[in-house]
Amino acid sequence: MASYLEIAAMPVVIDATVEWGQMDALGHVNNTTYFRYFENVRIAYFERLMQGNLLDSQHLVPVLAETSCRFKMPLIYPDKLAIGAKVTEILTDRIIMQYVVFSQKAQRIAAEGMGTVVCFDVSKHTKTALPDHVTEAIRKLEGSQV
Repeated sequence: MASYLEIAAMPVVIDATVEWGQMDALGHVNNTTYFRYFENVRIAYFERLMQGNLLDSQHLVPVLAETSCRFKMPLIYPDKLAIGAKVTEILTDRIIMQYVVFSQKAQRIAAEGMGTVVCFDVSKHTKTALPDHVTEAIRKLEGSQV
């Protein structure tokens, strides 16, 4: 299980707050909201990676192909969150990302997730190989050989 220090060491961490409207009838954050948290940190990761330009000159974009979440504890309003993302594996046409949601109130991990992101060529409507400059940018951002 990741600690707050491990999340802080992730290359991209965003802050969020639990909003009243995210709660469900059972009095905790609805499970679909966690995927929104993952989406927000994933987009922040790619904005940082591509310096704000998700669509590059070759018309390539990152597209989520698969995602999952392991719920560790319920989140309840009010709370502040730290949400981290990192790439754990680089393959020819995709990357595997890890996500972590940390509850400030509980001082523990609320959820862990993963996502498979493919490189998609918008002009050809098909997935394609990751360009070398993207792979290099990921390795630089991660600070290691992923």
